Amino acid sequence: MYDILITENYAGGNFMKRKVVVLGGGTGSSTLLRGLKEFPLDITAIVSVCDDGGSTGKLRDEFDILAPGDIRKVIEALSDNENELSNLLNYRFESNGVLNNHSLGNLIILAEMKLQGTTQKAIESLSKILKLKGKVLPFTEDKVTLIGKMEDNSIIEGEHNITKSPKKIKEVYYKDEPTISEELINEILTADIILLSMGSLFTSVIPNLLSKNIKKAIDESNAKIIYCCNLFTQPGETDDFKVSDHIKTLNHYLGKRKVEYIIANTGEINQELANKYATEEQKDPVPIDYENIRKGKYELIEDDLLTTTDGTIKHNSLKLSSVIFSYLMR
Repeated sequence: MYDILITENYAGGNFMKRKVVVLGGGTGSSTLLRGLKEFPLDITAIVSVCDDGGSTGKLRDEFDILAPGDIRKVIEALSDNENELSNLLNYRFESNGVLNNHSLGNLIILAEMKLQGTTQKAIESLSKILKLKGKVLPFTEDKVTLIGKMEDNSIIEGEHNITKSPKKIKEVYYKDEPTISEELINEILTADIILLSMGSLFTSVIPNLLSKNIKKAIDESNAKIIYCCNLFTQPGETDDFKVSDHIKTLNHYLGKRKVEYIIANTGEINQELANKYATEEQKDPVPIDYENIRKGKYELIEDDLLTTTDGTIKHNSLKLSSVIFSYLMR
């Protein structure tokens, strides 16, 4: 199906690749990019760099670098050799020494950062080696600290601490205004579509919008703004959220221009698995509240976008990307 769609649109020889800019974190963006790279698109992934937990957090503190974890996931997803690279980049050392729980991919990115001098130059070097089907840009070269204002008005510092807190998030912002590169701003200004990825809403997606310069670029861009909605709620971030609640939250952090299109799943989630998610992870399926979406005058793009692997429910990367590509070709 997908090959036919691509071939038909190449017919005539005058096909111009549409420019897609994806804003998000690691897991959600990598799922989306894994499918998008199979279509004739000009892809730029802008990656949040505020993660400060686990292997990423240790390397960030010890070597004074940007968080490599989400960058690693995105690079892996866009690689032309993803199947061969996945196990290698995600290999985690088990030892009683300093390497314990560090992933090889994080260490490779660390080495490139030290060799090249900046995160962006490190990514460019790895892009050539790994033959990426798209461009990857860190949200900023600054070592940013995410701040969470919780529902009880208490303040929590650091993405890892915000995520681990049992309190519900009210608002997020950076401790200091981040520096945004001209290259990143230009990518947004020249985009045909700005895709707000699936992923942790307050700690992966919204951190990419916490810049007055990025908001200004989005406002000045002619790109359509599309949000790919999560399949499940996330405890502490989006408890009891419906699709429209995700959109309202994103619009609060956007500038003058707001989300115009929403991609949401209509596939039926296996009840046994849904119960497992609710019991073990306190996550519930995100319902489509059609009335509120109509009131908001958003255009809803809906389809069965599910895939289940090893008891885990995820977006079907190719199906989701096909929906996006079909929209672009309209």
